[in-house]
Amino acid sequence: MSVIHRTTLTPTKDELLASWLPSRPWYRPGTGAPQPTKAGGFRLDDPAGEVGIEFMVTTDTAGPEPVSYLVPLTYRGAPLEGAEDALVGTMDHGVLGKRWVYDGCHDPVFTTAILALIEGRVQAQAQSVSDTLDEGIARSFTGQGPVAAAFTSVTDDTESTELTGAPHGAALRLHRVLRPGPDTAPEGATGHVLGWWNLQDGTRVQGLFATLSTTTSRD
Repeated sequence: MSVIHRTTLTPTKDELLASWLPSRPWYRPGTGAPQPTKAGGFRLDDPAGEVGIEFMVTTDTAGPEPVSYLVPLTYRGAPLEGAEDALVGTMDHGVLGKRWVYDGCHDPVFTTAILALIEGRVQAQAQSVSDTLDEGIARSFTGQGPVAAAFTSVTDDTESTELTGAPHGAALRLHRVLRPGPDTAPEGATGHVLGWWNLQDGTRVQGLFATLSTTTSRD
């Protein structure tokens, strides 16, 4: 179960994201500097206990209308080899020391964890409370698992990030620009994750976080 440390972060996660978000193809630039603030999310456990995994929803208010983004992050105690382009930044954690923060879509610990969530092999953990499940996270899976987390390509577009190249044609799409929506999987999907976040007025809404599809059958 996730352990949440009540401590200081320098820089803060919001400060890291303010510098990183404008470099993303799916970011909607506003009239000024990004102003991201945490709006929701959840965590997953690394079975090895080494890597922190957080699905963060951040809402940017720099534009004419607030925009909420899904930003899956991993937190490591040392650099992830070969993932220099996926580094969001580093921060000093008051308990754990220096942490390297990565875009989770490029981290194999993250991809393994989200597939386990979709398939129902693990449960979502509360974002800010230790040893607590997040009952508000919904998921589905209609395929044959486990799906191998051996994605070889990560591609950003103006709405999402897609992971492809896994065996059996599996593709995982992370929906970066979040919108409230129906609580069912998209047509043709093998699995999905539905999460929640808070609007600026405090209203809690749900929307699609991730979609899994497979294009070939398994023998």
